[in-house]
Amino acid sequence: MKMISSLNSIHVKGKFGDFENKNEKDLLSITEIKDVTIFQIVKFKNSKIEIDKIQIDNLFLPNSLKSSVNSNTRILWIGPNNWLVFSLKLDLFLTEKGKFSENDFAITDLSHSRTIIEIEGKFVNEVLKKGCPLNIDKFKKGDCSNSVYNGISITLDFISENPKKVRIFGLRSFGESLYHSITDSSLEFGFIGK
Repeated sequence: MKMISSLNSIHVKGKFGDFENKNEKDLLSITEIKDVTIFQIVKFKNSKIEIDKIQIDNLFLPNSLKSSVNSNTRILWIGPNNWLVFSLKLDLFLTEKGKFSENDFAITDLSHSRTIIEIEGKFVNEVLKKGCPLNIDKFKKGDCSNSVYNGISITLDFISENPKKVRIFGLRSFGESLYHSITDSSLEFGFIGK
């Protein structure tokens, strides 16, 4: 099956908003992350398996509100005994799902079901505060959380602090609305669509 991103005809490259007479490094950067495999791992309540021994792409499953990361893969904790895996290795779901007994885990391929928007720059927190009720300033690199942005359910993944970079994950069906909400909130700072 061919992967067609949810923002295929929506995400536009170029400069937008209040960018004139500003240095490019002071503008926000907005990118759609695509061509990744995404899958969810849920450990059943009655399972006796110890998760601290499980590895995916040489990464352990992270604890509450944290992520595990390497150059190809990010694993986000999204709830008790519940994780999302995002990887540039498009075959990772197929190579890793055999590690999980169907009596202990549900593992589901979600690759076509998410929109991923990455926003980078010194005003990232200000953009997020416009639509998200979380105390954004308390989150640091390696943190993650579920929330909403202007009424749209999202997952936030805090990638780095210098430069400030956050990935925002939403359901594909709300991808266009989420994208417009993020870009509208970024106009006052100026942004580059990449």
